[in-house]
Amino acid sequence: MSELITAELVDLDLSADTKDAAARSLAERMVASGRVTDLEGFLADVAAREAQMPTGLDGGIGIPHCRSAHVTEPTLAFGRSAAGIDFGAPDGPADLIFLIAAPAGGDADHLSILSTLARHLMDESFTGALRSATEPGRTAALIRGETPEEPGEAAAAEEPTAAREPEPAAAPEPEAAPEAAPKPETPAAPETPPAPTPTPTPAPFRLIAITSCPTGIAHTYMAAEALEKAGRAAGVEVFVETQGSAGFKRLDPQVVADADGVIFAHDVEVRDRERFAGKPIVDVGVKAGINRPAELIAEVREKAARGETGEIGGTGTAARAAVPLDRGADAADGYATRLRKWLMTGVSYMVPFVAAGGLLIALAFAIGGYTINKAPSVADHFLWTESASWAALLFQIGSVAFGFLVPVLAGFIAYGMADRPGLVPGFVGGAIALTINAGFLGGLIAGLLAGGVVMTIQRLNVPAPLRGIMPVVVIPLLSSALVGFLMFLVVGKPIAALQKGLTDWLSGLSGANAIILGALLGLMMCFDLGGPLNKVAYAFAVGGLANPNEGSLKVMAAVMAAGMVPPLAMALATTVRGRLFTKTERENGKAAWVLGASFITEGAIPFAAADPLRVIPSVMVGGAVTGALSMAFGCTLRAPHGGVFVVPLISQPLLYLLAIAVGTCVSTALVLLLKTLRRPTPTTPAETPSPDHPVPAAA
Repeated sequence: MSELITAELVDLDLSADTKDAAARSLAERMVASGRVTDLEGFLADVAAREAQMPTGLDGGIGIPHCRSAHVTEPTLAFGRSAAGIDFGAPDGPADLIFLIAAPAGGDADHLSILSTLARHLMDESFTGALRSATEPGRTAALIRGETPEEPGEAAAAEEPTAAREPEPAAAPEPEAAPEAAPKPETPAAPETPPAPTPTPTPAPFRLIAITSCPTGIAHTYMAAEALEKAGRAAGVEVFVETQGSAGFKRLDPQVVADADGVIFAHDVEVRDRERFAGKPIVDVGVKAGINRPAELIAEVREKAARGETGEIGGTGTAARAAVPLDRGADAADGYATRLRKWLMTGVSYMVPFVAAGGLLIALAFAIGGYTINKAPSVADHFLWTESASWAALLFQIGSVAFGFLVPVLAGFIAYGMADRPGLVPGFVGGAIALTINAGFLGGLIAGLLAGGVVMTIQRLNVPAPLRGIMPVVVIPLLSSALVGFLMFLVVGKPIAALQKGLTDWLSGLSGANAIILGALLGLMMCFDLGGPLNKVAYAFAVGGLANPNEGSLKVMAAVMAAGMVPPLAMALATTVRGRLFTKTERENGKAAWVLGASFITEGAIPFAAADPLRVIPSVMVGGAVTGALSMAFGCTLRAPHGGVFVVPLISQPLLYLLAIAVGTCVSTALVLLLKTLRRPTPTTPAETPSPDHPVPAAA
């Protein structure tokens, strides 16, 4: 394999002014060196990764990176920008840009490159050397971890001995005293006092640190390096467990047992955190581990000195931190905010089951017709040459996947509230909701009940000998029994009646009522572009697929049609009047065509972030028009996802596409009108909105 980086992959005078242009400039060097086979395909993969989370780091550093099928071997290109390029870091533009490319499936190579580089970037001498380097070859060697000789070092090493600075002469020995001089009388040596008993050296403070970030790459390892460095400076032994995206290696249990304190520097859930119960704990975000490691070490030592411990699942700070969704929550968040986050946790875990099961069922209907649900089990009857057998196979696999919808929803709502102990009662409650025909609403209530029951049990002050069995025996037993009792005998029947009423109402929708509901759902889908309100509308539609009828299938069609409008409208607007948009927005518009066609509403977020007061109202109007038209045309859909790729599975497909086209044109016309009426005011480059520093939605 070639060197990770060579002189040809270094640009010490990077002239790009945007992150896209910087990535293109460095990627072109990779193409020229034979490391990348398709420039545009690779840049699309880089942009997709950048859309997940900005890759700018504090200290003027940008690390765009991706895995791509267009990369032949792990590669790193480096550029240095005099003006700085915005990569979304809080402290401003980046002047050191590292583009990292790894082959598809090369997770180990990718993460190895990133983690090693991230640790080096915590060394100020390393970044300083990169900023002062004048020769690409030396820069590449420095990044590879080599220490090339400075110019003149080799010559100095070969300089003749005679030409070197002469060593100072040894001081002359003093002359001997004259023989006549009387020798002074030597005084008697004092008695040597007994040697003091050596004081035993106290054992150093031992500290465990767990670091993790949403992508499990750069920040994870930078925090680890910062804490280790601060520990050495403070005389503290620091053992770090990096919980990255490629998994993690658990610290030795003896190291955990001997630790005097624990620091959680993380933005995602700490895995297997019950290992650290009973120890002083400091729980912060991963950036705090990078920016103030010495303070965190001092804080955990103070807690240890006071004898303060954090019981996992107790009532203190550590217990509150055990809730995964509280990771991004402010201490002042109200109950409504936390409730929304808990519900979104359940929905986010439910969606893959919905997509897999729903699409398989839809394909089965397309192949075998709507009577395929009456087919016998393929385990007993399957003919390889009959399409009906294959349709039955798809339907039965999809039905099994779809059957997990409500239990997964309930289980992960409880997980969002109470961490892993909430999973068992949550899944049990969700399964009971299916048993008693309480459906989607029953799953919501079961998840909230399970989370609340577990949180209540966790607050009980139990004797120390029982704490070890609480998570694996006591909590699952008590919570499952209580949630089962409540679902079967208390709240289950009223919820089942409410679910039946909702189903009957949907099945009876017609005329003006259906059109109004379609418009309302369209507004919700386009208001926050993939946010909570969008997810509520989508979850409402998906819930109806569990017990499908004519009304619920119309709702699903309207929701998907409206969700496609925002990115398609922005793509069309940038094509029709490109001069009203920035160069970056025009590039995003090209990707928005595909995202919109695939029912990925989030494709419009960069446009809404840059100009919310014009974009969001425009797409809401278009989404409402599309939802209303879809309902008026009587379009139905059994697939919960897929965009235009599942149009053959939609009733009235041409009218459905017409509804989407009309809504897209309405949104496009409105956004262009509003942007044309805007009176431009001169702004400096720093004031120009961009996807990396969006204007707040409330602005």
